[in-house]
Order: sequence, then structure tokens, then C-alpha cells
Amino acid sequence: MILPIVAYGDPVLRKKGKEITAEYPKLDTLLENMFDTMYGARGIGLAAPQIGESIRLFIVDATPFEDDEDLTEAEQEYVSTFKKVFINAKILEEEGDEWAFNEGCLSIPEINEDVFRKPKIRMEYFDEQFKKHTDTFEGIVARIIQHEYDHIEGILFTDKLSVLKKRLIKGKLANISKGKIEVNYRMRFPLAKKKR
Repeated sequence: MILPIVAYGDPVLRKKGKEITAEYPKLDTLLENMFDTMYGARGIGLAAPQIGESIRLFIVDATPFEDDEDLTEAEQEYVSTFKKVFINAKILEEEGDEWAFNEGCLSIPEINEDVFRKPKIRMEYFDEQFKKHTDTFEGIVARIIQHEYDHIEGILFTDKLSVLKKRLIKGKLANISKGKIEVNYRMRFPLAKKKR
């Protein structure tokens, strides 16, 4: 089932997510709905806070990058099958020189800006079967994970922009929170006026 994506301005996007256990109610259904929602909005990642659930859970599907000409053949092959669930994730280490990449977010439509992140991360997480993993991720996959990880920490990619960039997009952000934007997927706007 496709769920509405929470828009910028909703307090749930600013909360640090709570850890969950294997007994979390209807986890399979939640994950299925999150994948449906992400694909319905043509996203490559989605965190639980973006559907109104303040828990430490996010999903990633990097396969749309498999044809990206900026990636090496090995990177293209890697992303072509990269689809994962991350539960109670913790970034243990970030390394390398920060690099810029133009990011966007389903909760902040029509805004894309360059964000600097480190190219390599080591993290600990549980998969959908609650099996624990410690893995290292690099390049575009690491970046997608870092973006979604920020969501479960209550951080948005716009927080990482310069003061000037933030000032330039302030009006657009206000319009998003009020629902004054056209999107081709379901959204929930915190400050939208209810139609009578």
C-alpha cells in the first residue's frame, strides 16, 4: 500500500528515531508499504520518519544508478543489485575526503543541492530478519545510506547547506510545508489549509 510521504516542516522529521525489536508489530507489512511508497514516488531510499514513524528503520534501492555513466563498471554492477533494509543502524566510522553530490529528498520535493559527505562508511545494522551485520559501504551507495541515516537522526540534507543556500531556499521550504507544490505522489503537508 502506498502511504503519504511526510513533507518538510512536520515535527516527526526532526525526531531521533527509536530502536525497535524483532517483535515490532506488522514489520513485514510496514516494509512492504515502504517499498511500495518509495517506488511509487520513484525514490532510491525511504526512512520510517518520512511516513510518520519515528523509528530507526530505512530502506535503500540503488538499482536506478546501474546505468549511471559516471560510475565505473564495477560500481554499476554493485548498485545493480543493491537493495537493503536497515534496522537500528549505527554508523561506526566515516572516512575519506568529502565529495559533493547533488541530493534531493522525497520529503522536500523540487529542491536539489550539492551536499558534502565522506565516501566510505562502516556501519552496524540489522536486516529484516533481525540478523546483525557490520558492513562497509562506498561511493554512491554510502551516500544514499548516509542520507537515509540522517533521517533516523532527525537531520535533513538541507541542514548541511551553507547559510546562504539555506536563505535562498527558505521560501521554497515554507511553500512545501504549506502544500503549495505540485508532486506526482501522495504527501502529507503539516501546514496545509484544510479545504472546506
